[in-house]
Amino acid sequence: MRRLLALLFTALPVLASTPAHAQNTGMEAVVINAVDRFLATQTQGLPGRVTTRIGALDPRTQLSPCPTVEAFLPNGARLWGRSTVGVRCNAPAGWTVFVPVTVSVAGNYLVAARPLAPNQPLQAADVALASGDLAALPAGVITDVNQLAGKSLRNSIAAGQPIRGDQLIAPLVVRQGQPVKLISQGAGFSASADGTALSNAAEGQMAQVRTGNGQTVSGIAREGGIVELSY
Repeated sequence: MRRLLALLFTALPVLASTPAHAQNTGMEAVVINAVDRFLATQTQGLPGRVTTRIGALDPRTQLSPCPTVEAFLPNGARLWGRSTVGVRCNAPAGWTVFVPVTVSVAGNYLVAARPLAPNQPLQAADVALASGDLAALPAGVITDVNQLAGKSLRNSIAAGQPIRGDQLIAPLVVRQGQPVKLISQGAGFSASADGTALSNAAEGQMAQVRTGNGQTVSGIAREGGIVELSY
């Protein structure tokens, strides 16, 4: 009899823990399904072919039953490459878990076909098409050749390097050494003078100009070799 009781008491902790483990396994599936649906919805507008991978929950996580869960993107996170999706239960349990995810985006992007110098209008022969995981590339990689229309590079790029949006500048409307017309406007007056550009500038950028008397002034570059001075 004593031996039988000892066996029964030894088995009790295992029997008691089984329902909780089964319960948690059920909620884990609910969480993973919520993340899967969230990813399917939120990645629809991404360029290229999207593949997602959902990581496992921490095995120590214990989740109470919840009739309705809500998936969300934590502050500062983005569904691009390695990321995290949150899932919360507002009632009755009131818990939140974070699930690791990986979002891969297979697509085409533009690279420099040869070494490219700055401040030179980009031509079709300057770029080539490459393919790969866009999420593994630097942010802002150009995927549409139309985004290059009329643009120049801010800095030089080696052959084969991806072209990013932050490397592009609008066409230059003022070039260093170019004669420019200085336009000065203020309350109740307007004046103009000739000068020589000391720097390159795109539309709306600041340009430095040397006036006829040798003074250096700065103004806003406009189309047609005009630099606006404001007072």
